[in-house]
Amino acid sequence: MRHAVIMAGGSGTRLWPLSRSARPKQLLDVVAEESGGAHSLLAEAFARLQAVLPTEQIWVCTAARYGDAVRAALPELGADRLILEPVARDTANAVGLAAALVADADPDAELAVVSADHVIRPVERFADALRTAYDCLAARPRSLVTLGITPTSPATGFGYVQKGDPTEVPGAAEAASFREKPDLATAQEYLASGEYLWNSGMFVWRAQTVLDALRDHLPETAAGLARIVAAEDRDAELQEVFPTLQKISVDYAVLEPAAAEPGRVLVVDLDVDWLDVGSWPALAHTLDADEQGNAVRGLVVALDSSGNVVLSDDPDHLVALVGVRDSVVVHTADVTMVCPVGDAERVKQLLAAAEERFPGRYA
Repeated sequence: MRHAVIMAGGSGTRLWPLSRSARPKQLLDVVAEESGGAHSLLAEAFARLQAVLPTEQIWVCTAARYGDAVRAALPELGADRLILEPVARDTANAVGLAAALVADADPDAELAVVSADHVIRPVERFADALRTAYDCLAARPRSLVTLGITPTSPATGFGYVQKGDPTEVPGAAEAASFREKPDLATAQEYLASGEYLWNSGMFVWRAQTVLDALRDHLPETAAGLARIVAAEDRDAELQEVFPTLQKISVDYAVLEPAAAEPGRVLVVDLDVDWLDVGSWPALAHTLDADEQGNAVRGLVVALDSSGNVVLSDDPDHLVALVGVRDSVVVHTADVTMVCPVGDAERVKQLLAAAEERFPGRYA
């Protein structure tokens, strides 16, 4: 049976001060709706999967401290479909835990692993690509399938997947190589070649395939996950075992070893409008824009100002700009943050500086 798990444990520090340790970006209502309201990235990811799967086959994996907020955000999510990590131990352990619990519920489960912080349009193309990825498992049961985004620019902030030979499944190719984030010249070569896709970090595989790979390459991790699933008191075992597991990414633990076997890793081309909401300039694409190109949310008045990202989450607080260009202005109840759009990637450093000066107060 086909299942999917939404990975929703990130903290989104580059979207501070709106995103906080107790209120991460995937739970913020930042995606505009035609009605004038907004919903969260997590709700959007859940609805996207509902276009492909029955609701009872959708799971969410998140940090334990976000559990109540996730339940409130997703009232349709089954009580036993929420996976709570007691601590962060990188993606191999999060994916492994999800695979172990899904396989326990359905030993033959085919499992998609998707992110909670993407905006993907149109949903119909996403649904078609995901179905193609599942179809690959019927043709090659041991395969690991990644979804690759059709690139629209020579982006240097993403990893890339090189397409190899086509497979027996229309729309899927063998993955010839994975490349780390390139410099601009290399990214331009990738784009011009037509052979490369952005690595979305979304995968489809059999749950048991992941567990087998962990058993082969990380036997202690595999044993720990097996202990958790077999325990009479899973929560207690999870609290004891999970923090001891080796911290490692799923790319290093599963994908790289599999890529050494020709034809094992496949890639499906996902030709969509895709936004990885990881920074304020990226988030600006989810906000309404005025005639001067200011992306705004909340009470905002901008005079002779353009190219700004302006957001206030206080319904009674007006943010007023005069002669401001290409800046990020974010107001919350306890923090007002201003920075040039070009320095938006430094917000994470700004949070670290605030933490050093005011420990725990604004995180």
